[in-house]
Amino acid sequence: MFKCNTYFDGDVVSIAFNGEDGEATVGVMAPGEYEFGTSKHETMIMVSGGMKVKLPGEDGFKLYSKGDRFEVEANQKFNAVVETDTAYLCLYK
Repeated sequence: MFKCNTYFDGDVVSIAFNGEDGEATVGVMAPGEYEFGTSKHETMIMVSGGMKVKLPGEDGFKLYSKGDRFEVEANQKFNAVVETDTAYLCLYK
């Protein structure tokens, strides 16, 4: 069964599902600045578009574009700046 989640007044929408390797979400983000919190280890894979991300412990933002990925440990926060409509796949551990 799928579960749809909407965040930031509808600017971020994701659909949760059980993938081959466990829990996952696919989603889209409208342009904006966001702070996300994690409850599990996350691997974010950019499907379309991209975002600038400031990961925990990092001094600045790094651009992640289509095909790029980054990881965030559980119980952390990270910041994202999205400049164009962006699609992603998030895998959870």
